[in-house]
Amino acid sequence: MWAHSMTVQDYQDLIDRGWRRSGKYVYKPVMNQTCCPQYTIRCRPLQFQPSKSHKKVLKKMLKFLAKGEVPKGSCEDEPMDSTMDDAVAGDFALINKLDIQCDLKTLSDDVKESLESEGKNSKKEEPHELLQAQDSIGEKLGSGEPSHSVKVHTVPKPGKGADLSKPPCRKAKEIRKERKRLKRMQQNPAGEIEGFQAQGHPPSLFPPKAKSNQPKSLEDLIFESLPENASHKLEVRVVRSSPPSSQFKATLLESYQVYKRYQMVIHKNSPDTPTESQFTRFLCSSPLEAETPPNGPDCGYGSFHQQYWLDGKIIAVGVIDILPNCVSSVYLYYDPDYSFLSLGVYSALREIAFTRQLHEKTSQLSYYYMGFYIHSCPKMKYKGQYRPSDLLCPETYVWVPIEQCLPSLENSKYCRFNQDPEA
Repeated sequence: MWAHSMTVQDYQDLIDRGWRRSGKYVYKPVMNQTCCPQYTIRCRPLQFQPSKSHKKVLKKMLKFLAKGEVPKGSCEDEPMDSTMDDAVAGDFALINKLDIQCDLKTLSDDVKESLESEGKNSKKEEPHELLQAQDSIGEKLGSGEPSHSVKVHTVPKPGKGADLSKPPCRKAKEIRKERKRLKRMQQNPAGEIEGFQAQGHPPSLFPPKAKSNQPKSLEDLIFESLPENASHKLEVRVVRSSPPSSQFKATLLESYQVYKRYQMVIHKNSPDTPTESQFTRFLCSSPLEAETPPNGPDCGYGSFHQQYWLDGKIIAVGVIDILPNCVSSVYLYYDPDYSFLSLGVYSALREIAFTRQLHEKTSQLSYYYMGFYIHSCPKMKYKGQYRPSDLLCPETYVWVPIEQCLPSLENSKYCRFNQDPEA
């Protein structure tokens, strides 16, 4: 349908029923008839933690700004090319925790293998010199884990076996393992990370210190301080596009030129196809009425362009709607010369951070809508990487965590996610 004028609350209600807008045209796919069902997807920014691939994109941007460093052999890292493994695994905070535990388990397994290998060697020389320790030893170690049998060396007879009262000769590999273990223990003096105490290390006698290896927040990664002599300067400006503000009007031509180059290089359009009128109708016109209530965000509600300025020129523009409950991403276009910065991923992370910023003043504004998720289309599945996120049930219009939806989508393109038959 064509919407000439609409309140932000009306549009909020519509997108919560599966509608989207393109300019002033508002539409809803016929989900059970289309070849590629399009499910409305939203991210929960307040619980969002960047994945490893997200952190790489942010660090790449920081290196470019600080030192002008351009990745070698780089090409556009489109969002759909990012690693999907992190997204399938679920909550990123949990992934970070599991990564640490896996590293520690590998380390402790290596140490255990080394000890057992040493025990086998000495067993060949003197079989009766290995004893089983009592189960109570595990309790004395204070690990809180079920106790296990531990091999204990008796004092060897003169001339037979290694003298355990003296430091054993160690290979360089074992020394490196020991250094790594000590480094981890220094980072966590209380031995609170699972794996250390379970392997028999006694608890620290000192009170636990504040952890220094806490993962950085999204804001820490984005707004990390740059040196005074940084090679580049990046500035993000939010300008109202409808009705157009003075800043928007002043930058309209430059913004259009970026869009034109984007369409020509990325989407292979002819030079005369993306006209300025088409650009205005598609990405500047909006039916949303501007609202600036006292309890709303400082910029107000409505349609905006989030402009990325690098050294005084526009290199990317994110088209967004700010609604009572969310920031809704409409479109992104960028200068192809800066494809190496993975601006698709970077802008999504900036918009998530922007949503969190708006939430500080407007508590009900707490979601980031990413448009449609198409499970059967590889180029649209990338949206599932921004977790935690939910998909909208096309029949009952309730939000369902994406982890619960994926098994059904593997079996059928069209699914009713809400399993409650009474709904």
